[in-house]
Amino acid sequence: MPRPAKAPVVVPAPSKSAGQTRQIMARVFVPHPDAFTGLNFRSPYELLVGTILSAQSTDRRVNEVTPALFAKYPDAAALAQAKPAELEVDIKSTGFFRQKSKALIGMATAVVDQFGGEIPGKMESLVTLPGVGRKTANVVLSHAFAIPGLAVDRHVLRVTNRIGIAQGADPEVVEAQLCAVMPPAQWQLTSDTLILHGRRICRPFPLCPQCAVVELCDFAADLRRKGGRAKARVEGAPKHAAKKAAKAAKAVKNVGHLGKSAVKKLAKKVATPAARRTK
Repeated sequence: MPRPAKAPVVVPAPSKSAGQTRQIMARVFVPHPDAFTGLNFRSPYELLVGTILSAQSTDRRVNEVTPALFAKYPDAAALAQAKPAELEVDIKSTGFFRQKSKALIGMATAVVDQFGGEIPGKMESLVTLPGVGRKTANVVLSHAFAIPGLAVDRHVLRVTNRIGIAQGADPEVVEAQLCAVMPPAQWQLTSDTLILHGRRICRPFPLCPQCAVVELCDFAADLRRKGGRAKARVEGAPKHAAKKAAKAAKAVKNVGHLGKSAVKKLAKKVATPAARRTK
């Protein structure tokens, strides 16, 4: 049965212009020269499997599991024949192993039945596979096929909304905003860099003084301008979030002077329901 047609995606305008966004990204690239996927892979098949396993897990954990997994199931045809109970044991340490086992077998079966056992290199084909959405498809296309793609995960959502180079909690909307201003040749680098920046610096409790674009960031500007309050920049924020932030954080004249404890309290208070779901 064909999937129902999706309504057109409405793309709001971020606070930063296209030129400002490119300037900001140029500065964010510098401290993360190693930006690339953390998953070990030798083929599109291995990257697709690893990306599915990485949901609610870590790249390190997935990399511990996949060598034995790929020795046992070297291609989609072999994985399609896997017994669910046995595969669940093989991937249990990555979490949500029952759902992932079902998705992996379903994906492999579809690849064998619909694409001759080869992972397709097109977005419209990849997203028809069980367990594969736009984020996963973009990871595979950009890293395994060298086709421009910009994957948006929880880190990209958090970082871009805070800085002001994107606006919205919908990954597809943020992807569209970034792709509209960044050159296709930098889509993969943009995604990989923002992910690392979110893991290392712009964490749920951010390390603002260590950020390369702190003076260009909307979140940091709110801290300076409003004396410790930061406006939630992800759609769906409760109206009382900023008020709670004001009560929780002390006034500061410069974000570089904000103490670790105050930053943690502030970030916790201004986190929206949408932001919490993407952590």
